[in-house]
Amino acid sequence: MATINTSLLSPNIIPGSLISRSPSKSISTFPTPPPLCSPLHYGCLTRNTQLPGVASISYPPVDMEYLESEFSGHGVTFTEVNESCVVRMALENGSIANLMLPSGLITSYKAQMWHGGTMELLHTTVSEGQNGSPVIEGGVSLACNCENDQGFSWSPSSWALHQVKGDPQGSIQVELICTSSDGKIEAKYMVTLQEDLLTSEIKIFNLGMASFRMTGSVLSHLTVSTPEASYAVGLQGSDFFSNPPFLANFSIVPPAFGKTKNQPSKKSFGEIFSSWGTKNENPEKIAEKELEGEETDNYKHLTDEMSKIYKSAPRNFTLIDRGRRNSVVVGRDGFKEVYLLSPGSRHESYGRYSYICVGQAALLQPIIIESQSEWRGKQSLHNPNM
Repeated sequence: MATINTSLLSPNIIPGSLISRSPSKSISTFPTPPPLCSPLHYGCLTRNTQLPGVASISYPPVDMEYLESEFSGHGVTFTEVNESCVVRMALENGSIANLMLPSGLITSYKAQMWHGGTMELLHTTVSEGQNGSPVIEGGVSLACNCENDQGFSWSPSSWALHQVKGDPQGSIQVELICTSSDGKIEAKYMVTLQEDLLTSEIKIFNLGMASFRMTGSVLSHLTVSTPEASYAVGLQGSDFFSNPPFLANFSIVPPAFGKTKNQPSKKSFGEIFSSWGTKNENPEKIAEKELEGEETDNYKHLTDEMSKIYKSAPRNFTLIDRGRRNSVVVGRDGFKEVYLLSPGSRHESYGRYSYICVGQAALLQPIIIESQSEWRGKQSLHNPNM
């Protein structure tokens, strides 16, 4: 059985039950949703540079010698874990983030606290997959899909390290790159660690001659004592949809989620989108039924199971955990939607399902990226507790 040094991933990583499962789940497909509103178009930023020679293939071996010789320093170190590499970003004030290659999964973010110590803000689990291989879930991950009307579909999943910037005295940025096999789409993923902030920024360049749709999310699993002690502050007045959980490579969702009363069944977003296109019903009327209205609580208690997409949420809101006496300010740029999932409070405190999942998203409304243009989206996790 393959083993993994969990201390390199997160100081409070939660071992999962040893269950037989696939080492990775496929990102849900995203058929074109109905015209709930006009898609977002990005076509004003032209790009004429040549495509770098970096191809996206399925999890190639990591060349540790190359990474250490080319990118060491700047407050960054590299550690080999099975067939992956953990990139450790460490600042002098004590803030640390761990990023895995080639998956691009951020498994740990330890933030400096007002009392002088540090606290882990991310929730990561490890369970046993098929053939005894470890399966890592949670953390912060990018799950997106690019497609067009000609049947093209591509998702960035295997990342190569492109460059490292900064220093341990101020901030450190690790830039990853992934390119479609036909060379028509280039994605860059920048993870930046500052003294009180961790940001995940995605840039997608359309180098082809036709536009395409981008759908997906930057998903963050934020650790809490229990959802019963957790609150979302600042969402009052936001329209929302209640939908099944968004299933991506690194999503953590309880097996029984959605089986309680008044909860939607567990389906992929692809299944939802395809059901909106039935012949006998107007897609806009179906969407209208799904829209449950406006968030009335500015101090939203997250104790119950919930899976919602907020369409008009503010760019920043706060998650508070009274059990750990901690808070995180979640911000976004470029994305127009916020995905919020609570696994509910019927699970063990400080256990596998002690987290809140937040996603800066384009799930209901795809983003249209025109030919020879780029789009940027960013999520920030701000630590206000220094």
